[in-house]
Amino acid sequence: MLVVEAKLKNGTPEQYHQLDEAIKTSQFVRNSCVRYWRSNQGTTRNDLQKLCAVLANNKETPWVNKLNSQARQSAADRAWQSINRFYQNCRCPDTGKKGFSSV
Repeated sequence: MLVVEAKLKNGTPEQYHQLDEAIKTSQFVRNSCVRYWRSNQGTTRNDLQKLCAVLANNKETPWVNKLNSQARQSAADRAWQSINRFYQNCRCPDTGKKGFSSV
């Protein structure tokens, strides 16, 4: 479960909209990292961290630069954790946790 912390009490609809946009941007960065890992064999955690900077400086994705660098790095870390969990499940002797999930 992902918990996003925001100090917002009785916010305006515009503030809630900006919070939603930040969450969507974080999910975009995470999904981009996982997609990059699937496309490039031998990708390391540092490669995903570098990808965050590339996404922030990309002219096609200017909204990523609006998210601060710590949030982008956090999204890359979550992507790496999911990749690591995938590898652990593949090595697990329990047959129910191997490979990609069917859900």
